[in-house]
Amino acid sequence: MNFPEYHAALKRKEDAEAKYQAKLNQKTNPVNYKQICRIVVPPPGHGALPTNATTIAFDTQQELLWAGNEWGRVTSFCGSELSRYTSVKAHPEGVVRQFLFHDLGVLSVSASSVHLTSRRGLTQWHIISRDMQDLRCMTFLSPARDQILVAGGQPEMFVVDIEKGEIVDTVQTAEFYTLLRFDKYICAATTTGTVNFLDPKTFDVVKTWKAHAAAINDMDARNGYLVTCGYSPRQIGSYMFDPMANVYDVKKLVPLVPIPFPAGAAFVRLHPKMQTTCIVASQGGQLQVVDIMNPNTSNLRQADITTYLLSLELAPSGEALALADGACAIHLWGSPSKIHFAEVRNHIEFAEDILPPELERSMDLWTGDLPLNSIGMPYYSERLLSAWPGNLISEVGNPPPGFDPKFLATLIPGELGLCGPYSRKTPRYQKENTRSPIPHTASLAAPKFLSEKARENGSKPVRRMSDAVETLLIAQLQLNIDGLENNNVPPIYQSVEIKYSKFGVDDFDFAFYNKTSFSGLETHIANSYTNPLLQLLKFTPLFRNLALHHAASTCLQETCLLCEMGFLFDMLEKANGQSCQATNLLKTFSSFQDASQLGLLEENLPSTSISHLIQSVCRFFMQRMKLDYDKNVAQSSQFENTFTIEAMSNHHCTYCRKEQLRADSSMVTDLIYAGLAEANNRRITPSFAQILKSTLQQEIQSRAFCENCKTYRIMTRQRMVQAIPSVLMLNAHVTKPTEKALWARPNWLPQQIGVILTSGQVYVVEGEDIERSFEESIQNMEIYDLVGVVVDVNGGDHQRPHLVSLVDVAIASEDHAASSQFHLFNDFLVRPIPSIKDALDFTPPWKTPCILTYQVRSARHALDHSWKDNLDTTMLYYEWSMNNNAQPCPECRVLNPEVEAPHENFEAAIDTEFVTVERAEIDVRPDGSQEVIRPKRQGLARVSVLRGAKGPETGTPFIDDYIAMHEPIVDYVTEYSGIKPGDLDVHTSSHNLVPLKIAYKKLWLLLNMGCIFIGHGLSSDFRQINIHVPPNQFIDTQRLYHIPAKARKLSLRFCAWSVLREHVQEGGREEGHDSIEDARTALRLWRKFEEVKAKGEGEVEKMLEEVYREGVVLGFKPPPSGVISGRIGIECGNGSRPVTPSRAIPIRSESEGKSVDLLTGSPRQI
Repeated sequence: MNFPEYHAALKRKEDAEAKYQAKLNQKTNPVNYKQICRIVVPPPGHGALPTNATTIAFDTQQELLWAGNEWGRVTSFCGSELSRYTSVKAHPEGVVRQFLFHDLGVLSVSASSVHLTSRRGLTQWHIISRDMQDLRCMTFLSPARDQILVAGGQPEMFVVDIEKGEIVDTVQTAEFYTLLRFDKYICAATTTGTVNFLDPKTFDVVKTWKAHAAAINDMDARNGYLVTCGYSPRQIGSYMFDPMANVYDVKKLVPLVPIPFPAGAAFVRLHPKMQTTCIVASQGGQLQVVDIMNPNTSNLRQADITTYLLSLELAPSGEALALADGACAIHLWGSPSKIHFAEVRNHIEFAEDILPPELERSMDLWTGDLPLNSIGMPYYSERLLSAWPGNLISEVGNPPPGFDPKFLATLIPGELGLCGPYSRKTPRYQKENTRSPIPHTASLAAPKFLSEKARENGSKPVRRMSDAVETLLIAQLQLNIDGLENNNVPPIYQSVEIKYSKFGVDDFDFAFYNKTSFSGLETHIANSYTNPLLQLLKFTPLFRNLALHHAASTCLQETCLLCEMGFLFDMLEKANGQSCQATNLLKTFSSFQDASQLGLLEENLPSTSISHLIQSVCRFFMQRMKLDYDKNVAQSSQFENTFTIEAMSNHHCTYCRKEQLRADSSMVTDLIYAGLAEANNRRITPSFAQILKSTLQQEIQSRAFCENCKTYRIMTRQRMVQAIPSVLMLNAHVTKPTEKALWARPNWLPQQIGVILTSGQVYVVEGEDIERSFEESIQNMEIYDLVGVVVDVNGGDHQRPHLVSLVDVAIASEDHAASSQFHLFNDFLVRPIPSIKDALDFTPPWKTPCILTYQVRSARHALDHSWKDNLDTTMLYYEWSMNNNAQPCPECRVLNPEVEAPHENFEAAIDTEFVTVERAEIDVRPDGSQEVIRPKRQGLARVSVLRGAKGPETGTPFIDDYIAMHEPIVDYVTEYSGIKPGDLDVHTSSHNLVPLKIAYKKLWLLLNMGCIFIGHGLSSDFRQINIHVPPNQFIDTQRLYHIPAKARKLSLRFCAWSVLREHVQEGGREEGHDSIEDARTALRLWRKFEEVKAKGEGEVEKMLEEVYREGVVLGFKPPPSGVISGRIGIECGNGSRPVTPSRAIPIRSESEGKSVDLLTGSPRQI
């Protein structure tokens, strides 16, 4: 062939190749793509709502498009119509993150597993390992595709053999990888925006390329090119996509000219046929088809999406493009004339028809034996009613009541039907609920009352486990089953209620709900919804120390909230697991007028979110306690150093450039989720540290009045932090679903954070960044530990929302070796949480954080008990009076501090009187039965404390205070209390009146000075006073003169007559009891008990048996005064053996010739 012929042949060949390429480009060029189909990702289950596609990919061998969701389900769609083909739950534990395709099936990866399923949905193998914690990506290791490399946010990478379905090698790495692509090298994107090029055999880093400043969102490698999309940080702490896609030559390992993309490059894919063509997409759906070698020429398209783009994929044939958006939809783009997914297409196997062909052709052959599943579903375009969620469905009307089969069997035929006698099972006019009851989650059954258990134990020789204990065990087992998998509230998180018997709240078994050494708080008090916040503050050592020191100081303010905090914390510590109540503190809180004006009281709960309410209460508590502290301690900055974030705000007018500095300090900080929606659009998850940093050092723009311009302008406010306190009080402030979704991410809330303050700039780090900061020896970094979280538990329409607290009790432990142990404080229900992960997991929809407390690590275990050595006891040594004109008790003499200062084991007799300030709330049911909703509330009216030590002053009172009442008294109970109308009024009382705070603090001082209290029925009195006295610091004569086997407890009046031969409490209905007399009588009863006990073993038991025997005869009531008794119960006057009377015994009275019946008190003839 000569040269001209060769040249002509070469020309013809080039023309043919050009025509073929043009035809190919016309078919595969994305510029010609149009939207072919749009489908919604199927919901994860029946009745659930659709979910977003977390990843999509085209099959390399069949006409299938695969999609994974956040519930671990893998779904495939067939053909250009995207009809559903298969669906399988490949990863029950989490989100599907990536697909790879092999001859054996489809490979998928989640955070903790790798799965291989056939294209027909059959599982081939499933790999789970303890070392798999945060897997994110995978890639083939060679063109042979026999092994894959799996990596993620963890220091281990795994080599998996596809044929064997097992891990054949584990590779340690210093970097965390988010994306993997293979093209000669393994292109691995790190979390810091760097791409490492790894050798596929040794996994050594061959080259490192800093592609983006912050992180890489998407990348693709093909034909020797690598294109990346990422984002960079802004000045205010948020992130934005870079306005360009970076290009790298994998063969030469050098960067190329980037591709400009002003809309922000979020996703990129290289074309499989056109070697230098790629598609770049923005978060808003703008598509750009560009040539890498000539980036200045491009073609723009806009996807028809209403939200934001989540992912982009190109088919291996280059003829189809798939987009997934935030509206749970998948869009298919391609050539309208012809569209294929795979380059070499294999046949797709479909399920065989259930019905034989002859049945399909002839309807006459259908019989009653034909299975219903053989009948196909009709076509429908709207959502079926059966798939609607329950909150959108309401029942209307009431079905007719059914008849008892036994009643129907008795009917006999009549003229107009059947007739027969009908017995009504429900009371008249009471409607019968004929609907099936709404299914509720398992709940904790109320335990049996203490009185019921006592009767059972008395009748049964063998102690058996009660039904309530079994319910608790079942509830504990259901904690992780019902609560986490079915999104139902676990029983221990549900609201607990106190049940009341005829004996009142004292008969309720609180110990059933709490087996720990940490005391819970009761709920029958107004505004007790604040209990979780009080528990959280109590386990914050620095706050606990400050409150106790303040309570021990000279503060005499009547409504000091900080003092009440100290009293409550001391009571909780002394109770050691027994239930307590915050009566006095909540009463003080209710008395604040500004608290009522701000809507913080309990009556505002029906109209206000409880989550919002408790966060407002937290802010109110801190501000009020700061005022209390400043009033008592002048020129002290301890409170500010502990709780206040010192900051200044720079207000800058964008028009006149005028700047103004203003103080912007705060004790409680609301978290601000600024830019969260924009971050979600860019598929960026901000960490807790980033949210906290942007909150502490926020920069916002708003329209405000400019004093220089004298008009409203756009003002920029930038906060500059000057000092970080030792305790960070944070309001979670979760108000939107996107914010709740952020908290629901696994391990999002860190247990430790590091805070660095340098030149007004705040830096917050968490996790591995803390260790990295230590390694780099960064100065001025303080480590904070999470003390606890107040959580809003809202189970839905059929459960009342309430608050609980999750607290790390080890922080407030004196054991320095104690490890973190979170406890659940659900009012009076207290139990340990099995793991930290369970405590800080906010994935369940019913669990929303409200308040968080972080404390500096140096204050861990810093419990200060020195307040006990610095008690201000001066009030014990002088008379305190609100009405100076009143005459104090003539026989009352205050203690002499020189010779009578209280000390450890100082004996003091005590008695108290109460009045009713609020009647019981009773619910009357339709059947006439009653249930106590809230018991009556009593207020301390009088307290008397007497000297108890032997000596000339024994029985002389040194405290006899009447308490001034500021709230209405509904019942003075004069018959028992001796209090009359006007006795507690400052303007009319003739007694010495003191505030409740003063009377309470006197008793609190005596308690902490080691005094021993003697009285009758002290357990009930201390409960009403709202103080807890350890058992070794009080002697209750009601317990001394009680036989445990007998249910009856003796009254003070009967004990005085039976043991001391004295008549007490003879005031009657008009005069009532005298607390000084009662305390003195209890003291003498104790002395008598000690005398009998000293006589020898068995004397006390003998005395008690005789007292009870006499009480049975007399009905446990002393005879009328004036009767001379022969001491039937203990010892006769002549020393003879006592005779137990079996009938009325006449005993001579002081009036000669008359006798009185000992049982009835009526005169009789001798």
